[in-house]
Amino acid sequence: HQLCTTLNSQYQYIKMKLSLISFLAATGYATAASSNPFAPKVSANTAASAYTAKLVRGAKVMRSLEGGDDREIDLTNYSIKFEKCQFVKEFAGEEDGGEDGQFLQTKRFIIFRLCPNNSCGSCNYDFGEYLVDLETYLQATTEFVEEKQEAMCETCNDCYEQAYNNDGGDDNNGDNQNDCSSIDVSTCYEECQNIENMEDNGYLDASEFIECQALENNNNNNNGVAYYAGAMCASSGSRIKIGVFTDEDCSILAENMDVESMLYGDNGAMKLSYHKIKSVFPESDCVASCLQEEEQDENNDGNNDQAAETAEICQTLYEAAGKCESIHGFSAMKYYNNNNGQGNYYNQVRNEEAVCNYMSNVMSGIYDPSGEISISGGRSITGGGAATTGGQKFALTFFILGSVGLAGYAAMLHQQLTKGAKSTLAQQGGAMA
Repeated sequence: HQLCTTLNSQYQYIKMKLSLISFLAATGYATAASSNPFAPKVSANTAASAYTAKLVRGAKVMRSLEGGDDREIDLTNYSIKFEKCQFVKEFAGEEDGGEDGQFLQTKRFIIFRLCPNNSCGSCNYDFGEYLVDLETYLQATTEFVEEKQEAMCETCNDCYEQAYNNDGGDDNNGDNQNDCSSIDVSTCYEECQNIENMEDNGYLDASEFIECQALENNNNNNNGVAYYAGAMCASSGSRIKIGVFTDEDCSILAENMDVESMLYGDNGAMKLSYHKIKSVFPESDCVASCLQEEEQDENNDGNNDQAAETAEICQTLYEAAGKCESIHGFSAMKYYNNNNGQGNYYNQVRNEEAVCNYMSNVMSGIYDPSGEISISGGRSITGGGAATTGGQKFALTFFILGSVGLAGYAAMLHQQLTKGAKSTLAQQGGAMA
C-alpha cells in the first residue's frame, strides 16, 4: 500500500511537470523571440514601418502663408554629398496596392547630406541628412550633370576652335580667351566628342533607364518572358547601376542577368555609358554646390553683383526629401526659423524624430540589397516575420525531447501502479478467502 501511494504521488508530479513543459514548448517560440534582451532593435516590415515611411515622404518644408511669405531657405553655403542607396520592402496599404494581394512593396531610397561648402570629406557637424526616392534623386542630379557637361563642351569647342584657327589675339574674344587658359583643350575635346558620338560608338546613356521600362530584346532570346531595366543600388549601397527586373515596377531582380546582354541597336549589341550616373555618387567629393553659379556679365562692365541664390538641384531635392536636421546642428534651418517664425517648420519638427529613426535604420545595414531586413549574427526578419535563432531551436528541441521522455516515464509509472493495484487486490482477496 505504501508503494502504491509513493508511485501515485510521483505519477501526479510527473503529470504536472509534463503539462508545464508542454505549455512552455507551445509558447517558447514567441517568448524567445520577444524577450531576448540582447536582440538588436529593428523595425519589422509592418504597418508601423509603412506609416513612418509615409511621414518621411511627407516631412517637407511648411511655409507660412501669412502676408504672402514664400521665401526659400538659404542653402547657398552648403553642398550635396551622396551617402547611400537602399531598397526597402515595407507593408503595402490599400492605397499602395495592398488590396491586390501585394502585401509588401519595394521602395528605393537615397540618403544624402547637405554639408558646409568644401567639407564633404568630413561633414560631421552643421549638416542636414535627407532621404528621397531614387528616381527623384537621379532625375535632379543627372539633369545637373548634363547641364554642366553641355556648358563645359560649349566652352571646350570654342577654345578648340580658337586654338585651331590661332585666333587668340582677337580683342572681341578676350573673355573666351581667359576661359581657355585653364582648360586642357585636347582632353576635353576628346571627351565631348565621345559623348556626342556615343551611339555611333555602340553605347547608350545609362541615365535613359532611370525610370523602369521594358527591354526590347531585338535578338529574341527572351523566350517570351518580359524583362525590364531600371536603376538599382549596388556595392552595398555605395553605387548605382542599371539592373534587369522581371516586373514593371523594377522590384523583383532577375538574378545573374546583365542588362548589356539585352541591349541592341541598329548596329548590333550595345553597352551602357555611365558618364552621367557615376558623377552622382562620388565617394568623398561633393555632388554639387548649392550656390547658383553667377550668370556671365552680359554687359562686360564688371558689375555683376547679384544676390546669392540656391541652385535648382538643391531646391528640388530639399523640398522632396524627408529631413533630419536638428540633431546635426543644421544652422541654415535655425537661421530660417529665427527670421521667419517657428511655425514654418512645425510639420517637419513634429515628425523629425520618426524620420531620423527611419533613416538610422536604413543607414545601419539591416536591409539586404533586395530590401528585406536581414541581420547578421543569427537573428533575421524577412517579409514581416521572425526566423528562429540557433538558441531558440535548441530550446524548442529540448522541450520536445523532454516532453517525450517524461511521457514515457509517466507511462511506465502508470503501468507499475496498475500492476501494483492488481497485486494488492489479489492478496486481499486471498486473505479474505
